[in-house]
Amino acid sequence: MLSSLELIKRYRAGDTNAADQPKWLTYIVSAEERIVNFERIQSIQELAQANPVLDYVERTLHILDGLALSFWKKDVLEEVLIWSEVAKGGTSRDRFVWQEAGIHLSVHNLGSAQLYKLDKGDTSDKSTVIHTLIYTHGLIGQTIRGEVPLKEHAPLSHLIKENLLSADELRDLLLPLNQCIIAGVSEELWHSVRNEVESMIELIVSDSLAKEPVIKDRLARLRGNTIQKGENFDAEYEKLLDEVPIDALTSFLDGRTLWFVEAALQEFSLEQLVKVFLMIQFSSGQADSIQHISFEPLMNTMYYDYKGSKKVNVYKKRMIEKYLGELAWNDLMKDPMELSQNVKSDALWGNAHLKHFIDRKLQLPDTIFFTFQFSPAAEKLIEFCVEAEKSPLYEKAVLLLFDLFELRRDAYDRFHNEEEYLATMNQTADYKKMMLDYVVGKRVVDIGPGGGVMLDLIEQYLPDKHPIGIDISSNVIEALERKKQLEGHRWDVMKGDALDLKQYVEPGSIDTVIFSSILHELYSYIPFGGKKFNHATVAAALRSAFDVLAPGGRIVIRDGIMTEPAEQKRTIQFLQDGAMAWLQRYAKDFAGRTIQYEVLAKDEVIMPVNDAMEFLFTYTWGEEAYVHEVQEQFGYFTPSEFTAFILDTLGNEAKIVESKHFLQEGYTEALADKVRIMDQDGNVVPLPDSTCLIVIEK
Repeated sequence: MLSSLELIKRYRAGDTNAADQPKWLTYIVSAEERIVNFERIQSIQELAQANPVLDYVERTLHILDGLALSFWKKDVLEEVLIWSEVAKGGTSRDRFVWQEAGIHLSVHNLGSAQLYKLDKGDTSDKSTVIHTLIYTHGLIGQTIRGEVPLKEHAPLSHLIKENLLSADELRDLLLPLNQCIIAGVSEELWHSVRNEVESMIELIVSDSLAKEPVIKDRLARLRGNTIQKGENFDAEYEKLLDEVPIDALTSFLDGRTLWFVEAALQEFSLEQLVKVFLMIQFSSGQADSIQHISFEPLMNTMYYDYKGSKKVNVYKKRMIEKYLGELAWNDLMKDPMELSQNVKSDALWGNAHLKHFIDRKLQLPDTIFFTFQFSPAAEKLIEFCVEAEKSPLYEKAVLLLFDLFELRRDAYDRFHNEEEYLATMNQTADYKKMMLDYVVGKRVVDIGPGGGVMLDLIEQYLPDKHPIGIDISSNVIEALERKKQLEGHRWDVMKGDALDLKQYVEPGSIDTVIFSSILHELYSYIPFGGKKFNHATVAAALRSAFDVLAPGGRIVIRDGIMTEPAEQKRTIQFLQDGAMAWLQRYAKDFAGRTIQYEVLAKDEVIMPVNDAMEFLFTYTWGEEAYVHEVQEQFGYFTPSEFTAFILDTLGNEAKIVESKHFLQEGYTEALADKVRIMDQDGNVVPLPDSTCLIVIEK
């Protein structure tokens, strides 16, 4: 076993005698600040109980220990690996002293090399080789990712020129070193990039570093993870060509290293990424002196934990997107801003609650740090949104945030647990499939496509149709665009308002409009005339759809329905503890209408049938969905009321060709062990119908 692994083993066993502990280990284990790439971790909370730097170094050493290498190669590489992460360590006092001494703590390979040189203090050939390998530690992988230009590897080529290593010796050191570095992150990652690593090593050994990749290739590398998630990079890049001075961007990025850029900005679009680059280019004074651009401050503010898992702060993301979206390309490229004498610059653009911020430190004149700064009020409100995610306060918190940034109140996303929600929507294919029988014509619009299940069904079973999904939520559109790219679908999606479809599609050009379990959400969430839970919202949605239909076209509705006669009552006997408290909480939180109930016994109530069903819809989904379901009124018309409302809203041009209602499959089974449903006389009765299917023809 390597001696360094023995030392780590002793440390983990509780032998922490500082007198026996080498400097490299002291630095790593004394770290008071967890400096990691958030892209590589699953939970932020775990950082408080772990030392990810020590864990990573130990993994790289185990890989080295298992390689069949000569003694001198292992000796050199062991020294490189134990020192290559030390700039991420040290106590707060250590780091202050290092920073004052000019140690580059933000460019970790450079800082670690400086600390190694400071500790060793010799200039032997071996120390020079080790110092150079630490200085270039990880850069091959970062070049593959587009973060580091080729010229940064020149010190390695110089080892051959200075006769410190032969070409074969350098090659034989770099390959196992990079195996340790990359496989220490992921064995799968190492196998996927090994060929590229070997090609990079040949460029270094042959000193063929002069020709940097074209800007498109570098941007594509920077978007590697995003492309894997479904970004159509080629299409997005083509859109930029008409807007962006690519030559200027090329010269700005040429020769500069980018740190933590993917971890900080991978959730943003290519257009937004390029806007950030231009923002830096034209608002950072003395740009020629900049070599390193660090996005570490932005990365550190873009994530939080949800149930122990790292989650992007979508609240901040949406506000930053709005900020970037309001910046015209021409505005980004004028009036360069000089840095103030206190080495900090205020944003050239911004508003009262958000601005971009570029920081330069006197000790690091070649480095700038980029982030977005929120006002204290905005930060507190965002924190409130995070804390309110599992309470009925959530909707109010999000709306306050959108008001603060002047975003449309009806355009907010289903932020809380959006990924799981969309996944759930993709499991609803069976009961949505029945709607396909009523689709006519070629162009079919699906309002509120969710996870895309209806679009997939139309594409699969009606191949002659052209499906188009329209949704107000940016989250939904982004997810569907990725899904389309990854799975090769031919349907289209667009961000749009269901209450004004003629702004997005030509009137008379659509053959079928589908409202699949979406009208009740419009009714519940979208204010019309300043009021939510408003039948006028449903009327506006129907008129909007009717306006874009061609003659003979159809509106297909699948949604919640109320039972008639509405005067009926149901007795509910709860079979689980805590259910009565659930009902009391629900009646207090539900804003759609007043929920009436009379307590008959400890675990029994009597309620109007439609109040009972409205409660049971939410109770079925459980605690995790409560924050959403309590805000939605699923049933808002009885069957006869719905028919009359449609004809009154759309007039003589509308003909109802199908109108039926049924109990949605699954409710009975889901509630079987939770409640017993009885009529007023105590007889057990089935659940009433929950869902309607209505088809309107123009």
